[in-house]
Amino acid sequence: MKKGIIFLLSLWLVACSSTYPNQKIMQEFLPNMKGETLEKRSVIIPNDFKSPQTILLIGYVRNSQFDIDRWLQALKGTNVNTPTYELAAATGVMSSVFQDYINNGMRNGIPKEQWKGVVTLYDDAHVLQRFTGNHKPNNARVMLIDDKGKVLYFYDRGFSVDALESLKKKISK
Repeated sequence: MKKGIIFLLSLWLVACSSTYPNQKIMQEFLPNMKGETLEKRSVIIPNDFKSPQTILLIGYVRNSQFDIDRWLQALKGTNVNTPTYELAAATGVMSSVFQDYINNGMRNGIPKEQWKGVVTLYDDAHVLQRFTGNHKPNNARVMLIDDKGKVLYFYDRGFSVDALESLKKKISK
C-alpha cells in the first residue's frame, strides 16, 4: 500500500511541465528520441522499430494508462497483430530525479513478459510531447508509423470504437 501511494505521488509530481497544443501530424516523421524498455534495453525511436508498421500507445500522465489499457484490450480482441509499444513520456525535473523509482514501480505492476514493449522516455519526453501536443494529457496518443517513422495514423481524443476501426483500416494486411 505504501509503495503504491509513493508511486502514484511520484507520477503526479512528473506530470506534464509544459503545455503544447495538440498537433496534426499525419504524414509527418516522428523525431528521433532515446528511451529505455523496462528490460533496461536502450531504444532509439523510431529507428529501432523495424516492422513495416508499428503501433505506439503514448501516455504523458499516470491517468492515461486507463486509456492505453482500453486500446490494448481492443487491439487484442480484434486480433490486430501489428507490433505495439507503450511509450511513457514523463517530463519535468522530478521525473529525471525519480526515473529509477518510477521505472521500478512500473516493473512491479507490469508482468515481466511485457517489459520489452514498454518504453520510458525522460530526457526526450518533451520532444514527443511537443510533436504530438499534450493538451488533455489523460488521453492516450495512438500512432501508427511505418518503418521510416512516418505517421500513418494519429488519434488523441480517448478510446473509441470508431477510432479503432479507422486504425485497423490503416494497418496493411
